[in-house]
Amino acid sequence: MKTHFSIPVSQQRPDALGGRYVVRLGPRRGQVLCPLSHTLLTQSLCLQLYSVYLDGFLFCRVRYSQLHRWNEQLRRVFGNCLPPFPPKYYLAMTESMAEERRNQLEQYLQNVTADPNVLRSDVFTEFLKLAQLNTFNITAEKAFLDIFLPNGRSINVEILTSATAERVLEVVSHKVGLSRELSSYFGLFLMQSYKEGSLSVVKMLAEFELPYASLRSSELENCKVGLRKWYMDPALDSILMACGAAVELLYMQAVQDIEKEWIKPTQAQRQQLDALQKENNQTKFLQLCQEVQLYGSVQLDPCRCDYPEPGCEAVLSVGRDKIHCCVTLPDNRTQDITFQMSRVKCWQVTFLGTLLDMEQTLNQNLELRFQFSEGSCWQWFVIYTKQAFLLSSCLKKMITEKMAKLAAEGPKMQIEVPEKNRSEKDHIRQSKQKEYSSFLSRKSKVNRGKDDYVFGTITEEDL
Repeated sequence: MKTHFSIPVSQQRPDALGGRYVVRLGPRRGQVLCPLSHTLLTQSLCLQLYSVYLDGFLFCRVRYSQLHRWNEQLRRVFGNCLPPFPPKYYLAMTESMAEERRNQLEQYLQNVTADPNVLRSDVFTEFLKLAQLNTFNITAEKAFLDIFLPNGRSINVEILTSATAERVLEVVSHKVGLSRELSSYFGLFLMQSYKEGSLSVVKMLAEFELPYASLRSSELENCKVGLRKWYMDPALDSILMACGAAVELLYMQAVQDIEKEWIKPTQAQRQQLDALQKENNQTKFLQLCQEVQLYGSVQLDPCRCDYPEPGCEAVLSVGRDKIHCCVTLPDNRTQDITFQMSRVKCWQVTFLGTLLDMEQTLNQNLELRFQFSEGSCWQWFVIYTKQAFLLSSCLKKMITEKMAKLAAEGPKMQIEVPEKNRSEKDHIRQSKQKEYSSFLSRKSKVNRGKDDYVFGTITEEDL
């Protein structure tokens, strides 16, 4: 599935002759990841700099020539299976040409990550690693990073500042005694804690993302990197129960989720869980949690939605193949609404933010809307939340796990490209099947000559 890359901001820097530029802003709605357009007009040739965002947070800033050279490297490895890359212009770009290129580059970044082979290749990760380091002026060197466990305890690990989340997770897993085979069931997350004791899951760190750089560049207060399980089907707990380290991690997270009221045991269940907790019987504690409402779900911060009425406050929990919403109506009545994923047709994330200053700082006003079936009709459910990308990642994870389960139950199931004369129902079902991709091992390293490196050896300017 595609990664949440977007380029909502581009800017042109003055050239050596001191060319000036002006900024013209224009919000645009209706696109999945880029509803904000920034068009910059110049009086002389300037360098175009693109601000690339991942999951709604600034990931790196790059020039067209860097992306162009990176695309050439990828094509030498993967051939013509890559999506089209926007062409060079040898004359000054007009306003519409600059906007078209920005949009095409955004589409390229989204589509190129849809191929898991590309996503896990070294030519892909090395470029993004250097881009992130250079953007935030971080030198590749040894450093220490605190990784927080769900019980509040932290593990201090020695890493390279250039270490990806995948590599840091391997180091942390080794420290806690978790096998490499089971580490894929966990992930590293940016977490934010508040003075009153509440906790927020901000985003999951992508495997190619640098935790040290992402934490350092985050503008959120009291932000930290945390280790949590990363699957939405609690039935997958059974795979980890034979590993003592995995059981302890699951137990710590379950206890935390109960304390934060992210899962809802009944009074009788709470009494049994308290007794098992006093006995430190972690296995039976987790077995009982399987019966607890919302166990295995990810809870989002309070947000707003437009269903069943506009302006309603809501608390969303996502997991167990459904979206659960506790909605507070304008008259202060509460209503629980559950959407099974089988009722969800599609969803999209829209950025509603604006520039806060000339340094290209963006606020985090995001919207996620999903289309669901209501009887014989399709309706849109709109959610206004800064965690829209995290919610989208959870929805994708549920679909991935569902497709993996179906594939395991019927290994001979064929996935075909929908034909024009197929019904809409079949088209939706087969489209979801096509989106599923299994866990793949990293490709072997690609030997690159000196002229293959994007950073530090570029001589051509942006065109």
